[in-house]
Amino acid sequence: MRSRLWTVRMRLTALYTGLFIVTVTGLLIVVNVLLKRVLVDKLAVGLSNPIQTTIHVGADTGPVSGGGKSFDPKLEKLKQLEAQEKAQDVGQSVLAYQWAVTWIAVVVLAVIAVAVGWWLAGRVLRPLQVITATARRLSLSNLDERIALAGPLDELKELADTFDAMLERLERAAVGQRQFVANASHELRTPLAIQRAAIEIGLENPSLDRIPETREQLLQANLRTEKLIEGLLMLAQGERGLDHREPVQLERIIVEITDQHRDLADSGGVALEVELEPVTVSADPVLLARLAGNLVHNAIKHNHRGGRVLIRTSPDVGLTVRNTGPGVPAHRVPELFEPFRRLHAPRTGTSDGVGLGLSIVAAIADAHDAKVSAAPNTDGGLTVSVSVPALTPT
Repeated sequence: MRSRLWTVRMRLTALYTGLFIVTVTGLLIVVNVLLKRVLVDKLAVGLSNPIQTTIHVGADTGPVSGGGKSFDPKLEKLKQLEAQEKAQDVGQSVLAYQWAVTWIAVVVLAVIAVAVGWWLAGRVLRPLQVITATARRLSLSNLDERIALAGPLDELKELADTFDAMLERLERAAVGQRQFVANASHELRTPLAIQRAAIEIGLENPSLDRIPETREQLLQANLRTEKLIEGLLMLAQGERGLDHREPVQLERIIVEITDQHRDLADSGGVALEVELEPVTVSADPVLLARLAGNLVHNAIKHNHRGGRVLIRTSPDVGLTVRNTGPGVPAHRVPELFEPFRRLHAPRTGTSDGVGLGLSIVAAIADAHDAKVSAAPNTDGGLTVSVSVPALTPT
């Protein structure tokens, strides 16, 4: 109950009211103290300089008569004492009245401060109520809703704009996730449909001459499914991050990857050119090898006979893979890094890819704090650069 009642609005109201009461009370007390000092000083000056009649006395000390009236010093002294007492009574009455008015004013102003503080706190916190209400309504079905808070560019407006930007990222992620699930389901359904057709048709009336064909179809479908699942697992591992890092010589990995893809390049009539400089990076060797392998494999597949693939490593750039091949529109380059995206069928090698090659490259590069950039070549093909931070030699 206490946590529900002691809200931010109540705390702000208490803060505003407390500061206002302390300030006003202090000001009134200072005014009253100064007023008291002024009254006391004025009374002291007035009583110490009474209006006296000029008296000329002779050699004798008897009463002097003037204008038919005799001057009595005792009587005049008594009048002065009475005037002093009356002045003191007036000063005390004024001060007492002033203090009474002061405390009444403090009470009245405290009530007004509570009301104004409550209203002001509610007005200040109104944008937060809008943000809270929007957050409560959000779900995967209405991520397109935005706060769109109007008003001056203050902290609350900045908070609302940040929340809207977060909603935009979440909406893109949700759309991408749904698209990814749909594409993955489609990619998995294709080999399963091939396997089912091979089983139903090829084994309905089995004969010795059709068994090898059916077996090859089943193996190809199974291999495609295996590659898809392996790619999904690798993509998930890259997006999850690294478990450990160690110094890795990038040029040695490139030599191994080039040797592994030499047969594929020869069968497709693609020449492999390697320009290697020593580069040592902090990375996961398995994931880094997969990154380089995907780049080289894609550069060979999406090429033409008589084409070439240039693989270069350098401490400044990192890893660069450049190939010849079909032209790639510049505005479609970002699509290459999305899962299951294929701009065109490969011209060399096999077409058993699943469309996850560059997606895995981007995920692994992100896990290594590296940047991936791609640019189309003027004569066709693509240049992909992975700027892996090189370790400084000690």
